[in-house]
Amino acid sequence: MGKKALCVGVNNFKNFPGAALRGCVNDVQDMSSLLQELFGFANKDITILTDADATKANIMNNLEAMVDEAKAGKYNYIVFSFSSHGTQVPDLSGDEDDAADEAFCPHDLDQAGDAWDPNFIITDDELHDLFATLPENVILEVYLDTCHSGTGVRAIDFLLTRKPRYMPPPSLQAFKQIEGRASRGLARKFIQLPVVHHVLWAGCRSEQTSADALIENNWHGAFTYFFCKQMRACQNRLSRKEIITKVRGDLAAGNYTQIPQLECDATRRNESVASLLKL
Repeated sequence: MGKKALCVGVNNFKNFPGAALRGCVNDVQDMSSLLQELFGFANKDITILTDADATKANIMNNLEAMVDEAKAGKYNYIVFSFSSHGTQVPDLSGDEDDAADEAFCPHDLDQAGDAWDPNFIITDDELHDLFATLPENVILEVYLDTCHSGTGVRAIDFLLTRKPRYMPPPSLQAFKQIEGRASRGLARKFIQLPVVHHVLWAGCRSEQTSADALIENNWHGAFTYFFCKQMRACQNRLSRKEIITKVRGDLAAGNYTQIPQLECDATRRNESVASLLKL
């Protein structure tokens, strides 16, 4: 099985130093190690982009190259992990007037006037349109340890040395453009794709925030930390459904408010990634 992964983590933001996170680069190292230990990846199969290297252009160019090579038959299993701030923008595709699109913050995040500059932000529409071109024999696994909305912030998160991975819109005008709009969430974007082999792991529900958290004296994305912990504990023998249940239990036990999501068809939900390595 030909495999390729792109792992992205952004702690520092070129134009917004006050928005810095602490655990996103550690998430990249955790995911890269896990892919090599349990998913059958070699080091050469994994591209890592962190901080200043994790610009929108670099991220999208690497994703596009990975998809193109999968379409050419070089890979039939590809992984994309992304740890950073999430944010929201008005529905850019115009298909729903009352919805907000999810967006993700690269290192060079910037604003144009009152809104996020589309040249320096990654929207769910862009990811959807790219991944929709993958052929049916390619399995795509996406891990997003970001926030999808700012409404899930709870005081307990700040009391327990945690920071939400959410970047609010850059101005009052931009906030008013999404205020009251329902987030469609990433699940809809992925489930509507014409192929059934896509798997989305999200660190929280669409109305929640994912935590950048101090765990065992180091900073991590809470979802990524507990996902890697459970995968190592089971040595990749459990199904995705069983893993997400255990990760949710760990987060609840730690008083996290986020509820991670697994979106895929029933076949992928009930298989382990280990079964893919036999293909």
